[in-house]
Amino acid sequence: MGMAKILSLFSGCGGLDLGFEQVGDYNTVWANDFKHEACVTFRNHFGSVIVEGDIEKIDPYNDKGIPDCDIILGGFPCQDFSIIWKQPGLNGERGNLYKSFLRFVDAKKPKAFVAENVKGILTANKKQAIEQIIKDFQDIAPGYIVKPKLYNFAEYGVPEYRERVLIVGIRVDTGFDFNHPMPTHGNKEGLLPLVTVGEAFKGVKDVVANNEYIRCNERTKKIISLISEGGNYTDIPKDSPFYVKGMISHVYRRIHRNEPSKTIIAAGGGGTWGYHFPENRPLTNRERARIQSFPDDFVFYGNTTEVRRQIGNAVPPVGVHALAKCLKPLFTGNYKKVDLYEQLALLKNMSFEERYTLITK
Repeated sequence: MGMAKILSLFSGCGGLDLGFEQVGDYNTVWANDFKHEACVTFRNHFGSVIVEGDIEKIDPYNDKGIPDCDIILGGFPCQDFSIIWKQPGLNGERGNLYKSFLRFVDAKKPKAFVAENVKGILTANKKQAIEQIIKDFQDIAPGYIVKPKLYNFAEYGVPEYRERVLIVGIRVDTGFDFNHPMPTHGNKEGLLPLVTVGEAFKGVKDVVANNEYIRCNERTKKIISLISEGGNYTDIPKDSPFYVKGMISHVYRRIHRNEPSKTIIAAGGGGTWGYHFPENRPLTNRERARIQSFPDDFVFYGNTTEVRRQIGNAVPPVGVHALAKCLKPLFTGNYKKVDLYEQLALLKNMSFEERYTLITK
C-alpha cells in the first residue's frame, strides 16, 4: 500500500499522529494547532507540515495549501459540549472548535476520522452532545458510520490508567466493517500484563531532554514523605500539621512501581504534579512522557510548565497502536465489503438509547 495520508487537527505535540505513524503505513501530510510551543515540538518531529494559527480562520473548502487525505485525526477541545447540541450541524455558528472538525471532514471527505475526547462527552448534556455529534457526521454526504468507545489506555499497553473516548467514523461508501480493537493488556487470561511505572522508568535517569528536576520546597518534600507508594494526600495523618482536608484525589499522588500510573494531568498548582517513589520529589517531564508512552527521542519544546501541558494533553501514542492497525485494511483495500448504507439506515431508525447502547458497547 502507499502511505495513508493523515490530516491532523488540534494536533498539540502530536501524540495521536505519532501513534499512527509508529505502526507504519501512515504519514501526516498537514496539521494545525494554535499553541506556538506545541507547534515547535510537532515541527521538530514531523517536519514543517504544521500550520500554526487559529483553525477558525482556516477554510478547508478553498485553502489550496491543505492536501487531500485518507484519514483525519484530532481531539477537539471539550469546552464545546454545550454548544454542540444548541447549534446543530455544519451551519451552527463559528466560535465552536468542534464545528471546525466537522467542516474539515465535510470538505475533505476522508475514508475515516478519529476524534479523541474526554470521558464526559458520552454523557454531556444528558447525552445530547454525543447524539448530535453522531447525527452531524452521519449527515455529511455520503454519510459516516460513527462509533464512539471509551478506552482505558492501560488496557492497550500504556503504563497509565487513562480513560478517553475515541470516536471513529467510517465513510459509508467504503463498505469497511469497523469494530474497535479489544484490549491487549490486562489481568484476564490471554492478555499481556499491564505495563507498570517501574518498567516505564527503566533507564529514565540517563535521558537528557526534558528531564530537569522540578523545584520543590521543603514543606512539599515533607508532605510527600508522609505518603505511601501509590497513595495520595489522604495518607497524611489527621493530627499532622500538614493535614489537608477535602482535596481532589490527584493531589500529592505518588506512583506505585508495580502498577500503571494514575492519569497524569496537564496543569494545576500545588500538589498536582504527580510524585516519585521512593524519592520525595515531583516527577520530571521526561518521567511524565514515559508514563504517556512517548519515546525518549521525542523532545518537547518550551518551559517546564508548557512542556508539562503538552505531555498531559497528548494522546499516549502506544494507546492507539491497536486502533491504527485495525484501520489499515481500509486503506489497502484488503477487506470484505459490507453494506454500510443499510447499516446507516438502521442506525438512523433506532431510538437514541438503542443506538447508544449498540455503538458504545
